Amino acid sequence: MDSSAKGNAYTVGDADTRPWGSWRVIDAGETFAVKRISVDPGQRLSLQLHHGRDEHWTVVAGRALVQLDDEQVELGANQSVHIPVGVKHRVENPGPDPLVLIEVQVGEHLDENDIVRFDDNYGRA
Repeated sequence: MDSSAKGNAYTVGDADTRPWGSWRVIDAGETFAVKRISVDPGQRLSLQLHHGRDEHWTVVAGRALVQLDDEQVELGANQSVHIPVGVKHRVENPGPDPLVLIEVQVGEHLDENDIVRFDDNYGRA
């Protein structure tokens, strides 16, 4: 999908393995996508932001260290955080067990091209 196009490029069953873990789409509609994200112990996602979506993260297993702009928040199972459009964010797994979170994306532009990376442990920024 063109990065300027609106819409949802995700379909149920889409999945990918990343250096930090993996994600899989478990539900999707015209203006939303729901992903199950697994972050391996000691790994973290890139510091990033999105122009076309808000995200809501709910931890279902493990512990999460979440960066929202300059703020750090630690979350455990059944705790969540809202990430508004345009806010720099990342999640890290500081624990010895896999971190599993459910990510709900809501917006008019949902695809992997709406990721602006600022810092990345894996050379993708």
